Amino acid sequence: MALPTEKAARYDRQLRLWGDHGQTALESAHVCLINASATGTETLKNLVLAGVGSFTIVDSKQVSATDLGSNFFVLPSAVESSRGRCACTLLQELNPDVRGSAIEDSVDAILANSPDLFATYSTVIATELPDATLQLLAKVLRSLSVPLIVVVSYGLIGYMRLALPDHEIVESHPDNYHEDLRLDCPFPGLVEYMDAINLDAVDNNKHANIPFLAILYKYLAKWKQSHKAMLPKNHHEKKEFKELIRSGIRKNENGAPLDEENFEEAMNSVNSTVIPTKIPPEVQSLLDDPACLHLTPESSNFWVLVRALKEFVINDSQGKLPLRGSIPDMNSFSDLYVSLQKVYQTQARLDVEAVAMHLSALLIGLGKSPSTVPMDSVKQFCRNSAFLRVVRYRSLADEHCKPNLSEHLWRLENPDGELVYYILLRAAHQFYSMYKFYPRGGDKGTSMDSDVGVMKTIVSNLLNGWELPPSILRDDCIAEFCRYGGAELHSVAAFMGGVASQEIVKILTHQFVPLNNTLIYSAMTCTALTIAL
Repeated sequence: MALPTEKAARYDRQLRLWGDHGQTALESAHVCLINASATGTETLKNLVLAGVGSFTIVDSKQVSATDLGSNFFVLPSAVESSRGRCACTLLQELNPDVRGSAIEDSVDAILANSPDLFATYSTVIATELPDATLQLLAKVLRSLSVPLIVVVSYGLIGYMRLALPDHEIVESHPDNYHEDLRLDCPFPGLVEYMDAINLDAVDNNKHANIPFLAILYKYLAKWKQSHKAMLPKNHHEKKEFKELIRSGIRKNENGAPLDEENFEEAMNSVNSTVIPTKIPPEVQSLLDDPACLHLTPESSNFWVLVRALKEFVINDSQGKLPLRGSIPDMNSFSDLYVSLQKVYQTQARLDVEAVAMHLSALLIGLGKSPSTVPMDSVKQFCRNSAFLRVVRYRSLADEHCKPNLSEHLWRLENPDGELVYYILLRAAHQFYSMYKFYPRGGDKGTSMDSDVGVMKTIVSNLLNGWELPPSILRDDCIAEFCRYGGAELHSVAAFMGGVASQEIVKILTHQFVPLNNTLIYSAMTCTALTIAL
């Protein structure tokens, strides 16, 4: 259903990215932010501006003087009052359509007394959490299948970790893809359309305005006759095929070639259109996945749709995915183009109906109503069947025991590389668990030298436990990191809030592919690393 005009105008730019259905998913989401730190409020700010349905801030802390130096969503007049409520009020001013609330209990109290509260949220954003609390929260959220996004700004370093259940994506929006044209294996409707075109029997005007797909089809037929029904495969053969097409351009009475843009389009598109139709390996892996092969009443709609797709591929399409149903723009008479467009759309509709029949049978077999999955969802699924993705995330508990650092030792050879800061952040959190403050010295009754010494010991123990060489981290790097004192800088918090909110939108809309699973940002070099740990 189309959005009201006012909303369409307000969210015009983002609607171009994720459409009405993506915006609807965003508006039905309820996001929880744990701790209204500068990083947390910057993340939530971007979601509020994008039109997230509602948010809840869980924060038992009061506004402090430190907050005033980095957090734009607290006021001097609110010092020593609830930080969560202050941030909630200011964030709601950004978008009157978004509902906000604040809970002043601590996360530890909620986890101890009412952990099921987190099941009401679409996703949870965590900042400023001690390691033990974070691990317990991650365990609870994983059991509830609620996505967790951990965002940290620590001095000049930013860190983000996505801890999600299996994340299913229908609209992955790949940067590069080929049109689904089936010139190598034309379906009956396409054959009928192409056979009705006789390139030799039309006048020059029509010859120059026949869709280039028809030109490719006709000359592919000629090519196959002399090449054992094979497509042109390599550079040499494609060059030869292009020359075959060029030979079809008509000439005037002086022997000069006529200006026929459609033939030029045909030659220019050979590399992207004259390709074998096959199932992408990422999609084939989903068709062979145990979650597809062994459906249960608890299976998600996504996996039931994947199984219906598999049945379609096996029984109806000779091993091909449903036709996408779109064609590129091209130089052509309007009536010829529209007729060709309808040919593809008709076949795409027939494929959707065939998948829907398999889906209905599967749902009935699982004891569900055939209307469980709306027809619009089936159409969207079929249209994007070549772009389906599932991202599986390692749990925080597994990473905590042993991160996948041994696979990335070459990255650790650079003492200024981003991965070094992952080790230092882990060490800083251990330091906090021991002393209830981050390494900084001075105001906590300890000296900087003593804090650095403790950090060196913690780093050494971590590397030893992960079976990594102790020479990875230089002493001066540890000392410099200790100078940050766990402080949040607004510029780093704003950057991390932007990155985190972008990933959350991907999660909430099930569009685009979220990173897997960690991002580390260095404001010193303005570089970032994404890595699966």
